[in-house]
This record gives sequence, C-alpha cells and structure tokens, in this order.
Amino acid sequence: MSTEDRMKATAKNIEGKAQEAIGEITGDPEDKAEGKAKQAEAKVRHSVENVKEDVKKKID
Repeated sequence: MSTEDRMKATAKNIEGKAQEAIGEITGDPEDKAEGKAKQAEAKVRHSVENVKEDVKKKID
C-alpha cells in the first residue's frame, strides 16, 4: 500500500469519526450518517490497498 493512499484513507476515517461525533453532539442524523459513510469508504480503501499489496507480494 502506498504511503500516500494509506494516509488518505486514514484521513478520511478521522474525518468521518469527527463528523459522526459532531452529529451525535448536535443531534443531526445527517452528519452522523455522512460520518459513518466516510468511515466505510476509508475501510474499503484500506481493503483495496491491502489486496493490491498481497497481489504484488505474490507476483514478486
């Protein structure tokens, strides 16, 4: 996994957690849902990059 891609996915996860927390505090279900969606996107990005890394290891 490239360092840049890992950092982007981690940043997206942090952004999602913060937005979800803001939604909790303010009672805004839209913010809460968007935060959870961003966290899910980050998880998918990490999974994709892990698969790429595994394939690369098997090829090498």
